Amino acid sequence: MIVGLFYFIQIVHTQRVIYLPKGSVNSIVTYLDKKQYNLNKLDKYILIVLGKPQSGWIDLKSTSMTKIEFLYKLTTSKAAIKKITLIPGETYYFFLQEVANKFALDLHKLFQIYAQYGYKKDGNILADTYHIPFGMKEKQLLLYLFELTNKRYKQLSMKIFGLYNKKNWYNYITIASIIEKESATKKEMPLISSVIYNRLKKGMKLQMDGALNYGKYSHTKITPKLIKQNNTTYNTYKHKGLPSDPVCAVEFEAIKAAIFPANTKYLYFMKSANGKYHNFSISYKRHKTNIKKRKRAIYKSKRH
Repeated sequence: MIVGLFYFIQIVHTQRVIYLPKGSVNSIVTYLDKKQYNLNKLDKYILIVLGKPQSGWIDLKSTSMTKIEFLYKLTTSKAAIKKITLIPGETYYFFLQEVANKFALDLHKLFQIYAQYGYKKDGNILADTYHIPFGMKEKQLLLYLFELTNKRYKQLSMKIFGLYNKKNWYNYITIASIIEKESATKKEMPLISSVIYNRLKKGMKLQMDGALNYGKYSHTKITPKLIKQNNTTYNTYKHKGLPSDPVCAVEFEAIKAAIFPANTKYLYFMKSANGKYHNFSISYKRHKTNIKKRKRAIYKSKRH
């Protein structure tokens, strides 16, 4: 009796988050025994009584406990989950860095796998908050996010169009990504969308700074020098039409705005004097007036 009690109160040292393979209780005990947990037949029978442990990564909430506590936690602990948010308007370049840091993954591998399996250079992952099982490797994690996003894209497309044409859908994602970068508020999104469509219809270049905030340039201030030097399709001052790839991750509001633009004749927009929204205009003359108002406001703020 004393020997048995001593056995169950002996201290087990463990990692807080551990992995349990799929299979029978016997295979799980064998696996843990090989990981230096020193489990035996008695432990196997106790686990059978307590209930079969769930497979995958589980969070034990502690790194030191008695043997009986350890066995109990193997059967009751929940999956180890980490939360990560892809902010609307952010690019894959910075998101993958956050993923690498949060999940202790190889950034170089993440970039390689993203380039290999991503449908486009960006927009492959919907802007949202994700709860990811801890322990996923680089490929598992990205394919999980790609698959989940594609499923949600398909659901929305089926709801709106009754079909899902991936090539056509990503045309909307590209428009949505520019909307995401340019809009000051969600209410403006359909208006920004209308400007994009109106300029495309007239054969005008989009000439939108936000399109140049792609990839590693996500947080870069767009300057005349950058516009002059950049020769990619993201440079809508030089390139006619849409960029060849989405600029960033998008949210559902931006996608809906891309599909359902406001019915306007606007061709231009400029930040308001206070910078909190945009002033829209049909004529270039009015647009120049809005530019002057904005410049005056900036000049006044600098003087004070």
